[in-house]
Amino acid sequence: MTDHEPDKLIECVEEVSKRFNSLHLSRGLRSLGSMRQKTIRLIDLIRDAIFPEIAAGPPGSEYESLSMAVDLLREVISQAQPAISIEKLERIAVDFVSELPAVAETLMKDVQAAYEGDPAAQSLEEIMVAYPAFEAINIYRLAHILYLLGIPLIPRVMTEYAHQKTGIDIHPGASIGSYFFIDHGTGVVIGETCTIGDHVKIYQGVTLGAKSFELDENGNPIKGIKRHPDIGNHVVIYAGATVLGGDTVIGDNCTIGGNVWLIHSLEAGKTLYNNP
Repeated sequence: MTDHEPDKLIECVEEVSKRFNSLHLSRGLRSLGSMRQKTIRLIDLIRDAIFPEIAAGPPGSEYESLSMAVDLLREVISQAQPAISIEKLERIAVDFVSELPAVAETLMKDVQAAYEGDPAAQSLEEIMVAYPAFEAINIYRLAHILYLLGIPLIPRVMTEYAHQKTGIDIHPGASIGSYFFIDHGTGVVIGETCTIGDHVKIYQGVTLGAKSFELDENGNPIKGIKRHPDIGNHVVIYAGATVLGGDTVIGDNCTIGGNVWLIHSLEAGKTLYNNP
């Protein structure tokens, strides 16, 4: 190495750093990395509070976990929305915590659905600690509360974390009823404007997605419109099926076979499958 090479390296690093700085959205968003890590910690604290049976903390620490979760929730919301008022922040925190008992009840119904729907399941505890579907649905239901409370970004961080852990991709905006079970789970995709009724069971590789995107005058997808299907009650969708479209409605008590491609509605009680 010559005497001038270290100087060239320093100049190169400085130039690259300047280019990186020019790409940053704003200095106010520099803390998003830490916000993501805090959000993951928030998920763990809430789970410890509502499900002490599988908590990582010591017995009897539910109140402490919940108190820490509330403090962390305030912190991550403030990072995501620096201009939020203290009054609105406190109102969101109160509304979120008040919904947790109902979420816990719904999640136990989901666990029961998994136990009844999977002959391999030996106990409710096995589902809660070992099934990826419970992990993904648990996180989705927490994220959905924040989504309904109008909190941006944090719900997506939560469900994408679940996606990375489980291979199950549920948008926090989706509306999902009780007794919901995803068997195996890998590769499942549920879009933002999808609605799912009660007692629905889906298998791995199922996509509940958009058929097409309406474009604005500049050729960009229009946001905030209905794009994903509605699934009724007591529906079973088998592995690899794809159901698309915001105007697609699957009626109650339908069964959709494996690898079906469906872009139209299905009347209640129908069974649809691919012929060999």
